Amino acid sequence: MNWKKSIIALTVGVAIGYSIKAQLNQMPIRPEVALKQAKNMFKERGTVSGSWIYMKTESVSLHGLDYTVYRGGISRSINEVNKQYEFFVDAFTGTVIATKETNTVI
Repeated sequence: MNWKKSIIALTVGVAIGYSIKAQLNQMPIRPEVALKQAKNMFKERGTVSGSWIYMKTESVSLHGLDYTVYRGGISRSINEVNKQYEFFVDAFTGTVIATKETNTVI
């Protein structure tokens, strides 16, 4: 009789664990994590001197696809010239999906 209770408890535990995992996969990553991933991508090609990110997600359509993203910016020094870039990071995967140079700061 005791093994029946153990099997029931194990089954309920697995079901609860699966449910929690499914809910966590539907949640966006933290904006700090998204910023860190974007900074690491930019650091592969040079020094990052500043960065920022909006803390709320936005909906954006790029190339006919809809994304939920965080928007942020990076300042870099290239050949002693400061340049600023804006980027979009997928809020669920952390993948940088678009970047563009916004302006040059003297």
